[in-house]
Amino acid sequence: MNPQSLIRPLVRELQPYVYGEQPKIHGLVKLNTNENPFPPSPIVLRAIKNAADGRLRLYPNPTAQALREKLARLHGCRADNIIAGNGSDELLALATRAFVEPKRFGKSGYVKLTKRSKTTVQYFTPSYSLYPVLADIHDAEKNAVRLHPDFSLPGVAELRRERVWDFNAALTFVTTPNAPGGRGYSTAELEKLCSAQKGVVVLDEAYVDFAEENALKLALKFPHVLVARTFSKAYSLCFQRVGYFVGNSEMISALHKIRDSYNVNGLGQIAAEATLYDLDYYRANFRKIIATREWLSRELTQIGFHVFPSRTNFILARPPLLPAKDWLQKLRGQKILVRWFSAPEVKDYLRITIGTRAEAEALVKAARAILR
Repeated sequence: MNPQSLIRPLVRELQPYVYGEQPKIHGLVKLNTNENPFPPSPIVLRAIKNAADGRLRLYPNPTAQALREKLARLHGCRADNIIAGNGSDELLALATRAFVEPKRFGKSGYVKLTKRSKTTVQYFTPSYSLYPVLADIHDAEKNAVRLHPDFSLPGVAELRRERVWDFNAALTFVTTPNAPGGRGYSTAELEKLCSAQKGVVVLDEAYVDFAEENALKLALKFPHVLVARTFSKAYSLCFQRVGYFVGNSEMISALHKIRDSYNVNGLGQIAAEATLYDLDYYRANFRKIIATREWLSRELTQIGFHVFPSRTNFILARPPLLPAKDWLQKLRGQKILVRWFSAPEVKDYLRITIGTRAEAEALVKAARAILR
């Protein structure tokens, strides 16, 4: 029997999400996956170590209740306005399953849905490359709309005029600040877009702690808006995989119905709770990362890179003289890992994570050596 015949055609044809390279060579400077260069707070590390005891045989709290209550106090809402997930990626997938109809459905055979908008996952491009993967997994329509060349958002009037945007799309993802461009979007422009949209809008704020504004209030103002946050990027907990949504309680309740049982591991819940007790530690790290981001942007600009303004913990830069893909390999030869994407909109650029000041200096030194 051919195993391929046992796999759904949709799954056979899927193009999976492409992860950043994980280093296999000792001593590489890893600036390719937007991890925080600083460790978790000592309070968090102590909490995790203290929890590595007999409790490991038990199931964790199924709804991450204590974490949700602490987050609710932080954000000025109720615990039923929050759902925790196995990273925010799990919640993005749940939103696709909860709010979008597949293109074809029915008990006997497949029936084409008449209203296309109810099958549509919509997003700007270039943006987080997981969105189209989630749409494909769910057999949804995709509507990818180009950002401006400087990665700014088209306004509502422009979107209506150009007729490329679906204001009735079942689900719209907006990464804010954007990835991989790094551009920040004002709450005012996001509010105009959310106000015009009829379907669900997820404002994906994975990098918001490095920006000047956040749009959390929109999730508490509009019943169809959800804000996604994560403990990975800013709070040094990639290893634990904890994220959350904030939004209308009925929307959150719908997501609870379809999430996996015990979807957030116990040590992750404990680590995230402890994080909230030491926010001053993390805010000091944010300031260091932002300062290094600005320093690195200036240094690379001086040696010929075109660097876009960033409100994240990474920068997008067009390197001089050689194609970006060649720079990827040459930097790797200097033991520096950065990220390159083959998509036409960004193939001329490198995405560079902001590491420590020493790592940023190593990158600039390597770049100067390549230029020589």
